Amino acid sequence: MTADPRGALANLMTAFERHLEASASKRGEEDPTVIAAYDDLADAFAEYDDSLLQAYGEMTPLDIYDGDEDDDEDDDDEDDDDGELDDHGDEDGDGSVYSGLDDADYEDDDDES
Repeated sequence: MTADPRGALANLMTAFERHLEASASKRGEEDPTVIAAYDDLADAFAEYDDSLLQAYGEMTPLDIYDGDEDDDEDDDDEDDDDGELDDHGDEDGDGSVYSGLDDADYEDDDDES
């Protein structure tokens, strides 16, 4: 695979557009068009992230949600309220997908006054 972040970004943007169109016209919860657009979007994102890493040594702050959930494990995780991350990468067990910087990871340069 050639590291072409611009081409991969163009493919990612196209995949986002297709996912939006499929979502807007979906026919039921298991619409195969939406599922295919979802999978294509995940693949395009992975390709972009990989090409960005190869070309510049950088990655996006996002992860692809794989959808694997085990309800038994979720119940166990809700009892653990000691600040540790659960299987979804969050502390509160709400299944949120964002995996960017937390406030503790962000250094505010405004404190230099």
